[in-house]
Amino acid sequence: MTTHTNRSNDMSLMNEDLARAQMAARLGEAHSLRRGHQLARAQRLSRRAEAAAQQARLALARAL
Repeated sequence: MTTHTNRSNDMSLMNEDLARAQMAARLGEAHSLRRGHQLARAQRLSRRAEAAAQQARLALARAL
């Protein structure tokens, strides 16, 4: 009876470890995706700022 209980407990612990590992992997993926989205957004905003600066330079050159 004791060996059966130990095996059952071991299986339960293995399942918990597997669930923790899967959850950690999903959290890692989510963080990675979030960083990717933030990088893409920053690049878009940078391009917009560069375009606005270029337009401002052109407007200033025309005004002179």
